[in-house]
Amino acid sequence: MSVRRLAPKEQQPESFAFSEENLAWARKQIAQYPEGRQASAAIAILWRAQEQHDGWISEAAIRTVADMLDMPYIRMLEIATFYTMFQLQPVGRKAHIQVCGTTPCRLRGAEDILAVCKSRIHHEPFHLSKDGDFSWEEVECLGSCVNAPMVLIWKDTYEDLTKENFGKVLDGFASGQPPKPGPQIDRQFSAPVGGLTTLNTAAKGDGGRRSAAQPALTDADAKKPTDSASRRESPMPKPPADDATRKGKT
Repeated sequence: MSVRRLAPKEQQPESFAFSEENLAWARKQIAQYPEGRQASAAIAILWRAQEQHDGWISEAAIRTVADMLDMPYIRMLEIATFYTMFQLQPVGRKAHIQVCGTTPCRLRGAEDILAVCKSRIHHEPFHLSKDGDFSWEEVECLGSCVNAPMVLIWKDTYEDLTKENFGKVLDGFASGQPPKPGPQIDRQFSAPVGGLTTLNTAAKGDGGRRSAAQPALTDADAKKPTDSASRRESPMPKPPADDATRKGKT
Protein backbone atom coordinates (compact mmCIF):
# COMPACT_ATOMS: atom_id res chain seq x y z
CA MET A 1 0.00 0.00 0.00
CA SER A 2 1.29 3.46 -0.82
CA VAL A 3 1.99 6.00 1.90
CA ARG A 4 -1.10 8.11 2.63
CA ARG A 5 -0.64 11.58 4.10
CA LEU A 6 -2.97 14.40 5.01
CA ALA A 7 -3.42 17.30 2.63
CA PRO A 8 -0.90 20.17 2.99
CA LYS A 9 -1.59 22.77 5.66
CA GLU A 10 -2.57 25.38 3.08
CA GLN A 11 -5.47 23.16 1.98
CA GLN A 12 -6.66 22.38 5.49
CA PRO A 13 -9.64 24.29 6.95
CA GLU A 14 -9.16 25.76 10.40
CA SER A 15 -12.09 23.93 11.95
CA PHE A 16 -14.84 21.39 11.38
CA ALA A 17 -18.27 21.03 12.94
CA PHE A 18 -21.07 18.62 12.17
CA SER A 19 -24.40 19.97 11.04
CA GLU A 20 -27.22 19.54 13.54
CA GLU A 21 -28.64 16.65 11.54
CA ASN A 22 -25.31 14.84 11.23
CA LEU A 23 -24.45 15.49 14.88
CA ALA A 24 -27.72 13.86 15.96
CA TRP A 25 -26.99 10.93 13.64
CA ALA A 26 -23.45 10.54 15.06
CA ARG A 27 -24.71 10.53 18.65
CA LYS A 28 -27.22 7.84 17.71
CA GLN A 29 -24.40 5.72 16.29
CA ILE A 30 -22.35 6.13 19.47
CA ALA A 31 -25.34 5.12 21.63
CA GLN A 32 -25.50 1.74 19.89
CA TYR A 33 -22.31 0.60 21.64
CA PRO A 34 -21.79 -0.16 25.34
CA GLU A 35 -19.78 2.13 27.58
CA GLY A 36 -16.11 1.97 26.72
CA ARG A 37 -16.75 0.66 23.21
CA GLN A 38 -17.67 3.93 21.51
CA ALA A 39 -14.59 3.69 19.30
CA SER A 40 -16.48 1.07 17.28
CA ALA A 41 -18.42 3.95 15.69
CA ALA A 42 -15.26 5.60 14.33
CA ILE A 43 -15.47 4.47 10.70
CA ALA A 44 -19.18 5.28 10.33
CA ILE A 45 -18.79 8.77 11.81
CA LEU A 46 -15.64 9.51 9.81
CA TRP A 47 -17.53 8.56 6.66
CA ARG A 48 -20.37 10.93 7.54
CA ALA A 49 -17.80 13.67 8.15
CA GLN A 50 -16.33 13.03 4.72
CA GLU A 51 -19.74 13.22 3.09
CA GLN A 52 -20.39 16.57 4.77
CA HIS A 53 -16.97 17.96 3.91
CA ASP A 54 -17.12 17.82 0.09
CA GLY A 55 -16.00 14.20 -0.16
CA TRP A 56 -12.72 14.36 1.76
CA ILE A 57 -11.47 14.23 5.37
CA SER A 58 -9.62 17.19 6.86
CA GLU A 59 -7.32 17.11 9.87
CA ALA A 60 -9.85 19.19 11.78
CA ALA A 61 -12.58 16.61 11.03
CA ILE A 62 -10.33 13.79 12.26
CA ARG A 63 -9.70 15.64 15.52
CA THR A 64 -13.41 16.42 15.96
CA VAL A 65 -14.41 12.76 15.57
CA ALA A 66 -11.61 11.69 17.93
CA ASP A 67 -12.89 14.11 20.59
CA MET A 68 -16.44 12.81 20.18
CA LEU A 69 -15.26 9.23 20.79
CA ASP A 70 -12.71 10.12 23.47
CA MET A 71 -9.91 8.63 21.37
CA PRO A 72 -6.30 9.79 21.00
CA TYR A 73 -5.76 11.79 17.82
CA ILE A 74 -3.11 9.36 16.60
CA ARG A 75 -5.56 6.44 16.70
CA MET A 76 -8.13 8.30 14.60
CA LEU A 77 -5.36 9.35 12.23
CA GLU A 78 -4.35 5.69 11.88
CA ILE A 79 -7.91 4.79 10.84
CA ALA A 80 -8.25 7.64 8.35
CA THR A 81 -4.91 6.93 6.68
CA PHE A 82 -5.29 3.13 6.61
CA TYR A 83 -8.67 2.84 4.88
CA THR A 84 -8.59 4.04 1.27
CA MET A 85 -12.31 4.80 1.44
CA PHE A 86 -11.27 8.03 3.18
CA GLN A 87 -9.96 10.75 0.89
CA LEU A 88 -7.25 12.83 2.55
CA GLN A 89 -7.18 15.72 0.09
CA PRO A 90 -9.76 17.68 -1.92
CA VAL A 91 -11.62 15.72 -4.61
CA GLY A 92 -13.87 16.71 -7.49
CA ARG A 93 -16.98 18.63 -6.49
CA LYS A 94 -19.24 16.59 -8.75
CA ALA A 95 -17.46 13.23 -8.88
CA HIS A 96 -14.41 11.38 -7.65
CA ILE A 97 -13.87 8.32 -9.84
CA GLN A 98 -12.22 5.21 -8.45
CA VAL A 99 -11.16 2.97 -11.33
CA CYS A 100 -10.68 -0.73 -10.59
CA GLY A 101 -7.27 -1.75 -11.90
CA THR A 102 -7.00 -5.40 -10.87
CA THR A 103 -6.73 -8.36 -13.24
CA PRO A 104 -10.35 -8.97 -14.38
CA CYS A 105 -10.93 -5.28 -15.14
CA ARG A 106 -7.53 -4.98 -16.84
CA LEU A 107 -8.36 -7.92 -19.09
CA ARG A 108 -11.73 -6.40 -19.94
CA GLY A 109 -10.56 -2.90 -20.83
CA ALA A 110 -9.68 -0.90 -17.70
CA GLU A 111 -6.83 0.69 -19.66
CA ASP A 112 -9.42 2.44 -21.84
CA ILE A 113 -11.22 3.78 -18.77
CA LEU A 114 -7.96 5.08 -17.30
CA ALA A 115 -7.19 6.73 -20.63
CA VAL A 116 -10.50 8.60 -20.51
CA CYS A 117 -9.76 9.80 -16.97
CA LYS A 118 -6.31 11.01 -18.03
CA SER A 119 -7.63 12.85 -21.07
CA ARG A 120 -10.80 14.36 -19.56
CA ILE A 121 -9.81 14.96 -15.94
CA HIS A 122 -6.04 15.06 -15.36
CA HIS A 123 -3.10 13.03 -16.60
CA GLU A 124 -2.20 12.18 -12.99
CA PRO A 125 -4.44 10.66 -10.27
CA PHE A 126 -5.44 12.65 -7.19
CA HIS A 127 -5.47 15.91 -9.14
CA LEU A 128 -8.53 18.05 -9.79
CA SER A 129 -9.78 18.81 -13.26
CA LYS A 130 -9.36 22.41 -14.44
CA ASP A 131 -12.90 23.29 -13.35
CA GLY A 132 -12.51 21.44 -10.04
CA ASP A 133 -15.49 19.20 -10.73
CA PHE A 134 -13.71 15.85 -11.20
CA SER A 135 -10.82 13.80 -9.83
CA TRP A 136 -9.80 10.17 -10.17
CA GLU A 137 -7.60 7.40 -8.81
CA GLU A 138 -6.85 3.74 -9.51
CA VAL A 139 -7.87 1.28 -6.79
CA GLU A 140 -7.83 -2.44 -6.05
CA CYS A 141 -10.75 -4.82 -6.62
CA LEU A 142 -14.20 -3.31 -6.05
CA GLY A 143 -16.07 -6.60 -6.21
CA SER A 144 -17.83 -6.42 -9.59
CA CYS A 145 -15.46 -8.65 -11.55
CA VAL A 146 -18.22 -10.26 -13.61
CA ASN A 147 -19.21 -6.78 -14.84
CA ALA A 148 -15.67 -5.60 -15.60
CA PRO A 149 -14.45 -3.01 -16.26
CA MET A 150 -16.09 -0.82 -13.67
CA VAL A 151 -15.66 2.29 -11.53
CA LEU A 152 -16.95 3.48 -8.17
CA ILE A 153 -18.28 7.05 -7.96
CA TRP A 154 -19.17 8.06 -4.42
CA LYS A 155 -21.33 5.13 -3.23
CA ASP A 156 -22.37 3.69 -6.60
CA THR A 157 -20.73 1.39 -9.11
CA TYR A 158 -20.92 1.83 -12.88
CA GLU A 159 -20.16 -1.37 -14.74
CA ASP A 160 -19.65 -2.93 -18.18
CA LEU A 161 -17.86 0.20 -19.29
CA THR A 162 -16.39 1.19 -22.62
CA LYS A 163 -14.74 4.43 -23.67
CA GLU A 164 -18.03 5.58 -25.13
CA ASN A 165 -20.47 4.79 -22.33
CA PHE A 166 -17.99 5.88 -19.63
CA GLY A 167 -17.81 9.23 -21.39
CA LYS A 168 -21.59 9.43 -21.10
CA VAL A 169 -21.35 8.66 -17.38
CA LEU A 170 -19.00 11.62 -16.93
CA ASP A 171 -21.29 13.80 -19.04
CA GLY A 172 -24.19 12.91 -16.76
CA PHE A 173 -22.32 13.95 -13.63
CA ALA A 174 -21.14 17.13 -15.32
CA SER A 175 -24.73 18.11 -16.15
CA GLY A 176 -26.04 17.21 -12.70
CA GLN A 177 -27.98 14.21 -14.03
CA PRO A 178 -25.96 11.10 -13.14
CA PRO A 179 -26.97 7.94 -15.00
CA LYS A 180 -28.50 4.95 -13.28
CA PRO A 181 -25.83 2.95 -11.43
CA GLY A 182 -25.02 -0.63 -12.39
CA PRO A 183 -24.39 -2.12 -15.84
CA GLN A 184 -24.18 0.46 -18.60
CA ILE A 185 -25.20 -2.09 -21.25
CA ASP A 186 -28.47 -3.91 -21.82
CA ARG A 187 -28.38 -6.54 -19.11
CA GLN A 188 -29.72 -6.93 -15.58
CA PHE A 189 -27.04 -6.99 -12.90
CA SER A 190 -24.68 -9.87 -13.81
CA ALA A 191 -27.10 -11.81 -16.05
CA PRO A 192 -25.56 -13.22 -19.25
CA VAL A 193 -25.00 -10.68 -22.01
CA GLY A 194 -27.49 -11.43 -24.80
CA GLY A 195 -29.95 -13.37 -22.63
CA LEU A 196 -30.14 -16.73 -20.93
CA THR A 197 -27.76 -19.50 -21.90
CA THR A 198 -29.24 -22.14 -19.57
CA LEU A 199 -32.76 -23.11 -18.50
CA ASN A 200 -34.06 -21.72 -21.77
CA THR A 201 -35.93 -24.75 -23.11
CA ALA A 202 -39.39 -26.02 -22.23
CA ALA A 203 -39.44 -28.42 -19.29
CA LYS A 204 -40.70 -31.96 -19.85
CA GLY A 205 -44.42 -32.21 -19.21
CA ASP A 206 -45.24 -28.50 -19.33
CA GLY A 207 -46.73 -28.78 -22.79
CA GLY A 208 -44.22 -26.35 -24.23
CA ARG A 209 -45.84 -23.46 -22.39
CA ARG A 210 -42.48 -21.88 -21.49
CA SER A 211 -40.77 -20.29 -24.44
CA ALA A 212 -37.02 -20.26 -24.92
CA ALA A 213 -36.78 -16.63 -23.80
CA GLN A 214 -38.52 -17.21 -20.45
CA PRO A 215 -36.57 -18.22 -17.34
CA ALA A 216 -37.58 -21.33 -15.45
CA LEU A 217 -38.32 -19.22 -12.41
CA THR A 218 -38.84 -15.47 -12.15
CA ASP A 219 -37.84 -13.32 -9.20
CA ALA A 220 -41.49 -13.12 -8.15
CA ASP A 221 -41.97 -16.91 -8.07
CA ALA A 222 -41.44 -18.85 -4.88
CA LYS A 223 -39.49 -22.06 -5.04
CA LYS A 224 -41.86 -24.99 -4.46
CA PRO A 225 -40.56 -28.19 -2.82
CA THR A 226 -41.10 -31.33 -4.85
CA ASP A 227 -42.41 -34.60 -3.46
CA SER A 228 -38.99 -36.19 -3.60
CA ALA A 229 -37.46 -33.26 -1.74
CA SER A 230 -40.06 -33.59 1.02
CA ARG A 231 -39.73 -37.35 1.42
CA ARG A 232 -37.43 -38.51 4.17
CA GLU A 233 -35.50 -41.65 3.42
CA SER A 234 -34.40 -43.56 6.50
CA PRO A 235 -32.10 -46.58 6.45
CA MET A 236 -33.66 -49.98 7.21
CA PRO A 237 -33.20 -50.89 10.89
CA LYS A 238 -30.73 -53.71 11.52
CA PRO A 239 -31.91 -56.78 13.44
CA PRO A 240 -30.60 -57.00 17.02
CA ALA A 241 -27.31 -58.83 17.43
CA ASP A 242 -27.53 -62.28 18.94
CA ASP A 243 -26.63 -62.67 22.58
CA ALA A 244 -22.93 -63.40 22.80
CA THR A 245 -23.57 -65.96 25.59
CA ARG A 246 -25.71 -67.99 23.24
CA LYS A 247 -23.17 -68.27 20.46
CA GLY A 248 -22.28 -71.88 19.82
CA LYS A 249 -25.32 -73.18 21.71
CA THR A 250 -28.14 -75.09 20.07
